[in-house]
Amino acid sequence: MRNIPMFRVAMNPEIDVDLLKVINSGWIGQGQKVKEFEEKLSKVFHNENVLTLSAGTHGLTLALRLAGVGIGDEVITSPLTCTATNMPILQQGAKIVWADVKNDFNIDPKSIKECITEKTKAIMFVHWGGYPCDLEEIRKIADKYNLVVIEDAAHAYLSTYRGTYIGDCTYSDYMMCSFQAIKHLTCVDGGALCCKSEESYRRGKLLRWYGIDREGPRSDFRCEENIKEWGYKFHMNDVCATIGMTNMRLAEENVYKARENAQYYEKELSKIDGIEFTQISKNRQSSYWLFTILVENRSDFTYMMGSRGISISRVHERNDKHDCFKESKRELPGLDSIINKMICIPVGWWVSNENREYIVNCIKEGW
Repeated sequence: MRNIPMFRVAMNPEIDVDLLKVINSGWIGQGQKVKEFEEKLSKVFHNENVLTLSAGTHGLTLALRLAGVGIGDEVITSPLTCTATNMPILQQGAKIVWADVKNDFNIDPKSIKECITEKTKAIMFVHWGGYPCDLEEIRKIADKYNLVVIEDAAHAYLSTYRGTYIGDCTYSDYMMCSFQAIKHLTCVDGGALCCKSEESYRRGKLLRWYGIDREGPRSDFRCEENIKEWGYKFHMNDVCATIGMTNMRLAEENVYKARENAQYYEKELSKIDGIEFTQISKNRQSSYWLFTILVENRSDFTYMMGSRGISISRVHERNDKHDCFKESKRELPGLDSIINKMICIPVGWWVSNENREYIVNCIKEGW
């Protein structure tokens, strides 16, 4: 029986040479390689204000801090995401306000409007599976009520909206990208924060390393000058940056392959009763970190696929079910309507043409 995993780590086989060079260089902390990686990412995102970090979640924490979110503030966010999206809101002492989601698994702009109060400070949302949210509509809402927009693009490396890459911050103030182990582009672990303004970028650059200006003049290279604002230990190191740069060479190919697989699924599975696709807007292009469908009798579908050696998963649980978020509980009919039907099937670079045909045939025969 075949064994087709839900995820695999994409590591460039050329990494050995690049990695040994930096490991044996005598400098493995934040240095020249981090700078080079940020320059390369700036070209990808068409945004000069890129900060690499030790984790994607740190990007959200930093974005909230830069946005001035604190105790007593409210942040409108999606409950359908990794908990890593929403934990930083609690960390800031702010209150989560759940917006509902549409049947494409992304935050619903209409629900965002209903959630706004005088305490609202920011709107934060994930691009589910790499499929961009309704950015233009969200930006208009944010401008009307003077709110900060934060994109969680953990799934969305090389996704596009209206012809531009997620990360250029055309419609947002901040965008976080994840380079965690199983993402399209991995550094083993790490992330990046793209800022709309140079001012936020410069402040974030200080805050990611305790508030210390690493580039300013000092009489003793080991002793910092005056620290004006406390910060974090969120910086990336040269080892992870080297891995990231080496993996950039195949990440684009991997996204292309995922899109190719997704197009095949959309063509072949659209003919099957009981399976629904919802991410179909033509003005955006997903990176397809996930390929999510809606099915009836999900438990039967899961058993059928598993018995044929195909790993499938919901990937993320709805956040509002967890006790740590219980103070934000509210009715979410949109989420309720899809949560028991949604399931993700393997779509990434490791799914060969032969395996994707096998997956489709198993669904046709067993469903």
